[in-house]
Amino acid sequence: MRNDDILILTGSEVDSLLAGQELKLIDTVRMVYETHGRGASSLPHSTFLRFPENSRDRIIALPAYLGAEWKIAGIKWVASFPKNLELGMDRASAIVVLNSSQTGRPEAIIEGSLISAKRTAASAALAAQCFVVSEKVNQLGLIGCGLINFEIVRFLLAALLEIKHIVIFDLNPTRAAQFKRKCHETFGVIEVEIAKELNAALERSSLISLATTAITPHIEDLSAISPGCTILHISLRDLSPQVILSCDNVVDDVDHVCRAQTSIHLVEQLAGNRNFIRCTLADVLMRKAAARRDAQSVVVFSPFGLGVLDLAIAGLVRDFGLAQGMGTMIGSFFPESWIENH
Repeated sequence: MRNDDILILTGSEVDSLLAGQELKLIDTVRMVYETHGRGASSLPHSTFLRFPENSRDRIIALPAYLGAEWKIAGIKWVASFPKNLELGMDRASAIVVLNSSQTGRPEAIIEGSLISAKRTAASAALAAQCFVVSEKVNQLGLIGCGLINFEIVRFLLAALLEIKHIVIFDLNPTRAAQFKRKCHETFGVIEVEIAKELNAALERSSLISLATTAITPHIEDLSAISPGCTILHISLRDLSPQVILSCDNVVDDVDHVCRAQTSIHLVEQLAGNRNFIRCTLADVLMRKAAARRDAQSVVVFSPFGLGVLDLAIAGLVRDFGLAQGMGTMIGSFFPESWIENH
């Protein structure tokens, strides 16, 4: 690539380039967490663009720089419009822009919703590898039947967690039925059961993934779940402050997750401190903290979703695309230098 070229990679190209790369992405996410944990990154707080007439819609900017061997900078611009589902469209859409860390110039514009979904799923699978007591997951409970939980199933299976049974719940029964059918088509003869109520998906589950569009906590009682359970609190706003306080809490970044009215943020406001957060996932990965407080406690992993993860995955996509001659190269995107013109 020349200094004034920009590579464009579409959603279908991203999908093709990342097909079958689940273990590579999980390992990449692990390395990024460790790099961030060592302080070799710059990660400003995300900026939320909200709409006064509709509190559920939002567009989020996640700028980031990942140093060490990565030397990659850029931004993810991701929209979440839940009512898109009623229009037959995906809830989320996104782009990732990668900038040169030497010149600052944009080098690639990449479809970002798939990158976002896969980095979220890779993070969830990595956390499950750390926190699940046994490699055998007798029952996986999924709350929310959208793309994120679907990708989480894909990555959990790739991470060699032996899942015997999946119980799913969604407020929309049609979406649950579609999710079950898609699982059978994609993952083969895995057993998927649709629960009629939320607690039925929580009961007897040793691993639970919450990936909903909830904007306020709606789960106030975990008495249905088994001791030693691991909860992947992906959507961040499902669990009540009382539930959070009763659990063993691990996050991806303390400062980032204590924002934007997440369940963790609500607890901080209630308690006046962050002492209820035991450690970060990077602490566990780098052996600075134990994976679990004890064998009987319920571990809740609440990942805010770090822009450095998106950049690292987008960087892989860019490199794969260039190596395979995929994508559209826009040459001479920038204007001629004013110094040369005047």
